[in-house]
Amino acid sequence: MLLRSLTKVVLKQNTITKTIRNVSVRYKSYTPLNTIVMFVPQQEAWIVERMGKFHRILEPGLNILIPVADKVKYVQSLKEIAVDIPKQSAITSDNVTLNIDGVLYLRIVDPYLASYGVEDPEFAITQLAQTTMRSELGKISLDKVFRERENLNVSIVDSINKASEAWGMTCLRYEIRDIKLPPRVQEAMQMQVEAERKKRAAILESEGVREAEINVAEGKRKSRILASEAERQEQINKAAGEAAAILAVAEARSGGLKLVAEALKKDLGPNAASLSIAEQYVSAFNKLARTNNTLILPANAGDVSSMVSQVSKFFNQLI
Repeated sequence: MLLRSLTKVVLKQNTITKTIRNVSVRYKSYTPLNTIVMFVPQQEAWIVERMGKFHRILEPGLNILIPVADKVKYVQSLKEIAVDIPKQSAITSDNVTLNIDGVLYLRIVDPYLASYGVEDPEFAITQLAQTTMRSELGKISLDKVFRERENLNVSIVDSINKASEAWGMTCLRYEIRDIKLPPRVQEAMQMQVEAERKKRAAILESEGVREAEINVAEGKRKSRILASEAERQEQINKAAGEAAAILAVAEARSGGLKLVAEALKKDLGPNAASLSIAEQYVSAFNKLARTNNTLILPANAGDVSSMVSQVSKFFNQLI
């Protein structure tokens, strides 16, 4: 029996210890005794009651109190206070349950209202912050919770300040610290993110392929245009060269014919022409039957003098 009792006591102590560890404890100023001469620290407001009724608020520094009649009832810190908002569940407009917690930063602006307006100011404003958070989260969807986190903080601060004016406190800012999603919702969001990334990767890859194909097609088009321009210029240059060559040959032949005509007009011109024709005839007759077996010859192929005389008559008619 004694062993069982000791075991129960130990388990109870461990439970109490765990509970104390899970609760955030913040230092609070103690209520001092009346020693007549009182020294109030900076950034603190001491609420003095005389005969159980509010008398005055002591300023920082030296203060004198009446013994027995005066009593320091409340001590309020005028510094900025950080209050931990415990984790709580909230439902968004698209029926998703979130576990969310935060940190509230506040300051006492009226020590009188903070002392007599509410029993426990911090507890009251913590509860107000939780209810306001649930109310604001119920107005938006899950996707907007992460995108509009800053706007959500501002909305919560405005709602808290409207209700905390009667308590002599003002909320400076509110920060959402952690948002925990249900496991299935978190998995679905992770799959959505992965699908979105894959889609973006596929889009970027297709855009890259399209740009590459456009660049290749553009390069081929420019290459063909340049090749056709080069070919056209080449043909123009070739035609110009052939035309110049034809003109040069024609001019040369024209000059040669003029010289021959001038030479034929002289006294011995016909004899020279006859000699040249006879030489060409003998040379041409010399080449017969060398390149082809079929020959067409005149009846008097061996009569060179008659051939030369006929050519001479032709030249004489031209002259």
